[in-house]
Amino acid sequence: MPAFASVLAVIAILFFAREVLLPLAIAVLLTFALAPISSRLRKLGLPRTLAVIITVALAFLVLVLFGLVVAGHVADVAQDLPAYQNNIITKIRAVQESGTDNGVLQRLTSVVESVGRELNSAGKQPSAPGGGSPPREPLLVEIFSPNRPIETLTSLIGPLLGPIASLGLIIVVVIFMLLEREELRDRFIRLVGYGDLHRTTEAIQEAGSRVARYLLMQLLVNCAYGIPLALGLWAVGIPNAALWGMLAIVLRFVPYIGPAIATVLPMFLAFAVDPGWTLVLWVAAIFLLLELISNNIVEPWLYGSRTGLSPLAIIVAAIFWAWLWGPVGLVLSTPLTVCLAVLGRYVPQFEFLEVLFGSDPVLDPKERLYQRLLAGDPDEATDYAEEILEENYLEDYYGKVAIPALLLAEKDRRRGVLTEQQMEQVFATAITLVSNLAEIAQEEEQEEKGQENKETLSGRPTTLGEGLDGDEGALPDGRGKTILCIGGRGALDDASAAMLAQVLQVQGTEVVVAKHTDIANRRAMTLLPKQADAIVVCFLNEDSAKHAGILIRRLKRLFPTTRVGAVLWAEREQDIPPPALDEVDFITSTLASTAREALSDAPPSVMAPPRKIRVRRPLDKSATAAAQPGI
Repeated sequence: MPAFASVLAVIAILFFAREVLLPLAIAVLLTFALAPISSRLRKLGLPRTLAVIITVALAFLVLVLFGLVVAGHVADVAQDLPAYQNNIITKIRAVQESGTDNGVLQRLTSVVESVGRELNSAGKQPSAPGGGSPPREPLLVEIFSPNRPIETLTSLIGPLLGPIASLGLIIVVVIFMLLEREELRDRFIRLVGYGDLHRTTEAIQEAGSRVARYLLMQLLVNCAYGIPLALGLWAVGIPNAALWGMLAIVLRFVPYIGPAIATVLPMFLAFAVDPGWTLVLWVAAIFLLLELISNNIVEPWLYGSRTGLSPLAIIVAAIFWAWLWGPVGLVLSTPLTVCLAVLGRYVPQFEFLEVLFGSDPVLDPKERLYQRLLAGDPDEATDYAEEILEENYLEDYYGKVAIPALLLAEKDRRRGVLTEQQMEQVFATAITLVSNLAEIAQEEEQEEKGQENKETLSGRPTTLGEGLDGDEGALPDGRGKTILCIGGRGALDDASAAMLAQVLQVQGTEVVVAKHTDIANRRAMTLLPKQADAIVVCFLNEDSAKHAGILIRRLKRLFPTTRVGAVLWAEREQDIPPPALDEVDFITSTLASTAREALSDAPPSVMAPPRKIRVRRPLDKSATAAAQPGI
């Protein structure tokens, strides 16, 4: 509740003090944008004061000239609009007449007209008594008095005093912020982050660089969009083409809404100017072409235009700041939200801001996959896996993401929060995920064969690449080997065995997968081929060493010529020290080490023969009685 009350108090201050805070916010953002230019001029040898004055003068001169040009073009468009009235009416009538009698547009038009007639009839005065003519309505008379020159000048200048005063205030604040930038930074550090200079300095630098980079790169992107737009509209004959290009440059600073407005205005003008529809189609084609080029070429090239905000956060921020500060707040919404996201990254008390607004994933890959397994959504889990597999191999994905996700499920099962039904759902979703990745496994197997052929031709070994951590090499060749992968104690162990089996299949190994129930009913004896090279029993429970020892002894007695090993899954090799098991050929904890041991050519260990127990035979009572005298 105190945190919620603090947020409400801040919002109230931002709303009621917007007359003061809005110019300050504009000044701060302009300071971020102009600071690199001022620093560059100082590096050229100019004094600090002269560099700041030149920077601010040039910036505001450009803004003033831009505003004057836009205002002149807007006046021209407003003066020419009445000339386009006939074209607009003609096209509207053509659209109405193109529909059928039962068309939706014609029915809506008739409804509006009938409502208008009813309102007009209801507003008429009743006739006078006796059938005479109705009384006349009184005429409104307005008395005009000649204005004096001073009053006329005051009426013209009065509405401009507020914007001019705000502009002057912004200029003064920007100049002083640029002059005392280092001093303001030191005071801010002393005020909020003196106890952690490193973290506070990083926050200030990142906020400044993010905002400056966003404003600069967005300006370049908008210019690369607005200038070709103006040229294209001028080429097809749209009046005041420069106005629409300049408005597009400004409006595209407003996320999502601005580009739409910049598109609608020229489209409406094309609709009004041309008696036909050709000009409208040309304008639509120009906007479509520029959007494709901007989104697929210009913005990826100018990669610095990224803000680190999620798309939904940008939309919500635009709505919030527009509600607080109107149209200017809409333009400032993205830079202000960037500053809030940086604040949430470096200040623990405001970490929720980074979670709400940031574009970085808030869940680890393993947690995200586990959430999809719990939800029973194999499709989204597969899509997420394919994103990771664009840059990594199945061995890396299963070892660093999928197996750790199953470890989270096993941890919840041991805590008693994972029901039997949920565990079966996790198992079914995981098996479906493995099945969906079978095509990728086949592609990697073909790539593995190609690498082996290349190694044979070149005479030197080649590897498929490194893992997610950069410390894993290629796995051994598994062609000609047969391996049995079995789940140890539950359905989650069976899922991990299926993942291990698919990685071994990529190496060319013939793999047989069995469930933990196959061990109890001895079905594993019928599944395993006679010439099997290794058996791997998988356990997700780190406390299953005793049970693993029992299964290993059983399997060694059943298959004495086969290497039998156990894997107690862990995220890293050193997480779980391997327990001491007598008969085991190998015991591992990661997927890479398990695959290497399973594909190893080491001979199986010789199991000690079972100790013989002497059984005492029952005595024959008749023979004993005959041997005793006197009986």
